[in-house]
Amino acid sequence: MSNPEPNRTLTDPAPVLAALGDTTRLELVSRLIDGQARSIAQLTEGLSLTRQGITKHLRILEQAGIVNSSRVGRESRFTYVSEPIEQVRSYLDTVSARWDEALLRLKTLVES
Repeated sequence: MSNPEPNRTLTDPAPVLAALGDTTRLELVSRLIDGQARSIAQLTEGLSLTRQGITKHLRILEQAGIVNSSRVGRESRFTYVSEPIEQVRSYLDTVSARWDEALLRLKTLVES
């Protein structure tokens, strides 16, 4: 069985994975995942970081395509974009399937 190349659906998964590799950014994504646009002040609530610190994390998520920002008056509002994470999930599913196939081949070889 031939699987598509992992890179076909996602040009480069590294920026998305790197952006998600931080607990603060994971927390920000979890706060945005419900689809509601939130301001930096709303996202800062309950976190020990300053608005400036949160803004830096949001910019990394935005560069990876995981969030979008828009201006509403003087505020920036951030929303979650699911496609990059869905593409990474698909990429990881493909890699996982390849490992499963390789392990099955190894098991068959060892048992024969």
